[in-house]
Amino acid sequence: MAACTPRAAQVHASPTPQPTAILTTPSTSASPEASPVSSPSHVFVIVLENRSYAQVIGTSYIAELAQQYGVASNYHGVSHPSLPNYLAMTSGSTYGIADDGWHNLPAGGLGSQLSAAGIGWRAYMEGMTGGCYRSPYPYALKHNPFAYYGGSCPSEVVSFNQFAGDMSGAVPRLVWITPGLCHDGHDCSSAVADQWLSQIVPKITATTAWQDGGVLLITWDEGEDSANHVLTLVIHRGTIVRSSSHAYDHYSMLASIEDRLGLARLGQAAHVSAMDDLMLSMPRLTQLGG
Repeated sequence: MAACTPRAAQVHASPTPQPTAILTTPSTSASPEASPVSSPSHVFVIVLENRSYAQVIGTSYIAELAQQYGVASNYHGVSHPSLPNYLAMTSGSTYGIADDGWHNLPAGGLGSQLSAAGIGWRAYMEGMTGGCYRSPYPYALKHNPFAYYGGSCPSEVVSFNQFAGDMSGAVPRLVWITPGLCHDGHDCSSAVADQWLSQIVPKITATTAWQDGGVLLITWDEGEDSANHVLTLVIHRGTIVRSSSHAYDHYSMLASIEDRLGLARLGQAAHVSAMDDLMLSMPRLTQLGG
């Protein structure tokens, strides 16, 4: 837990983005190239905190999800502490950052990419009551990567208080969820995070957006073991592959999101394999009532 202990934000000069080490060995069953998307799809992402694979795979509700849907059993964070992992998931680079301080990074990242493509998205931040930069606990700026790119906070980054209403209306194509510092497991137990998931996941799976070809990705930012081994769940209807031992990491997460939404891959995501095996779905046999 010490890896993400809250600290005072510091202003650092933004380094020129440097290539970061790729921890993934591309799988022979998944191509590094973007795959076409036949119809509009929705992607939901939830990022939790500071647990290794072994610490959460047997937790009550998480275990139920792992038994029913896809599990990336050989998935790893790319760095420590929190911030570089969040940046990897949303830009394909850690920018050489190895702390949780404030960095005014170049404009770009997944949010800008979605907006430029005309794809609706929202990032829901639990506890964000005073904007991206002045919200109190349990919100944590270091867990909101979208606020770093270009030194400004996109209007698509909103309070988690808007989540329930949006799920009952027009759901954005990308839904990113960052829980507060208790519900994400950072300051509270795995059981608390597990209980929170048991309340939020059903709200997602009840939406037409998820039921009609959508996918929910749940991951942890970093592990507490030497291998940085974390659990990642791939949740969609018609799951075919229940468990994959292919080597994946947060760049694979970004590649999977971008492929699903028909976007070009950013940074290191262009050089790794997406989680295509876990994304496979059994066709819905509507003509047979299935």
